Amino acid sequence: LCCCEYVDRRGRRNHLAACCCDCEELDDGCDRWLTCKSLPPGALERIADTIADRLRVPWFSGAVKINVSLVPPLVLLPVFLHVAALHFLLGLIVLTSLPVVVLWYYYLTHRRKERTLFFLSLGLFSLGYMYYVFLREVVPRGHVEYSQVVALTCGLILMLAALSRAKKDPGYLPIPAGDEKPSHQGLPNKSVRGSSSGLHGISSAASSRAVNGEAKGYCRIPAEQPEGVKKDWCTKCQLVRPARAGHCRLCGRCVRRLDHHCVWINSCVGEQNHQAFILALSFFMLTSVYGITLTLHSICRGRTPFVALLYCPGAYSDYSSALSFTCVWYCAIVTAGMGYILLIQLLNISYNVTEREARLALRDNTGRRLLGGLVIDTGHYNRGLLCNWGHFLSLGSSPPQRSAEDIV
Repeated sequence: LCCCEYVDRRGRRNHLAACCCDCEELDDGCDRWLTCKSLPPGALERIADTIADRLRVPWFSGAVKINVSLVPPLVLLPVFLHVAALHFLLGLIVLTSLPVVVLWYYYLTHRRKERTLFFLSLGLFSLGYMYYVFLREVVPRGHVEYSQVVALTCGLILMLAALSRAKKDPGYLPIPAGDEKPSHQGLPNKSVRGSSSGLHGISSAASSRAVNGEAKGYCRIPAEQPEGVKKDWCTKCQLVRPARAGHCRLCGRCVRRLDHHCVWINSCVGEQNHQAFILALSFFMLTSVYGITLTLHSICRGRTPFVALLYCPGAYSDYSSALSFTCVWYCAIVTAGMGYILLIQLLNISYNVTEREARLALRDNTGRRLLGGLVIDTGHYNRGLLCNWGHFLSLGSSPPQRSAEDIV
């Protein structure tokens, strides 16, 4: 393939110059629109799939497909922020509608069980664009010292490094080969309850009490297993997984000590990357609060950051100050949301419970609501604050548990 050629979704060789040619779905849609006829079911989806398949850029070994979900944040975020800087009322409308739109898109993709790069693109581009506005609009005012710029830059670099580590393997369980998939048929019939729901605990043979609302989805392991080892069967991955592991319906894989699937990193948070995830959130909070403080000190002199955030009379005196103030409010909204996520994570770690376990406990009414419902204590792994944090800090340091093939 030359740099402008590619193989389309139908397996045919195509060229970028023919991006508007031979599109039966689009031609049919235009004909029906001109004749005022309704589109057949699924026509818009087929047109969107065709456009997404042809949205490519030239590359050495052939045209590379661009993920459509990457584009909206790169285009819309600067436009919205510049529009919000034109007037106070416009800023109020834009900054109120942005979180609503993001939450709506999250609900839409979550309901359809779709993976998207929109949130990762939005987060990374927001960081880059806020840093650009800070260097271009705030630093030239002369109220920010060189050492403060260096400190802010270092915090941003550390946060990106932790984010890169959090994007790596969260602790996926190895998928057995097609001809080596283990089977649970050899286990006693009384111990098998095949399902793909994959709850996180299986009681040992010495206890008949259900763990975290055991109702279905288990294959109980005979008593010959080592003491304290609790495993269950995942019919989707066709493997026996260790205790607290779970199946992610978005990634399609089982993860050790699965906490949740984070849309902001487009990956699961599990045993291997949970520490890096918390570190990235912490660096983000520190860097964001520090950048907001420096910006408010520059555009609202003589006021504390909290007061300046709510009342800054000269913020809209010129466009540069208005843009900086709008970006500060955007950062404050994002920081508040990320701060809530970090708070929930820290509380869960303190009680040694994962987000997945808390959700299942709420569904099955097996957990205790603590601290006004901010944390759900399942009571199964809580060993005290120090022991819980010691367990969290040691995640990933112990050798991985035996594979499913060895267990079966």
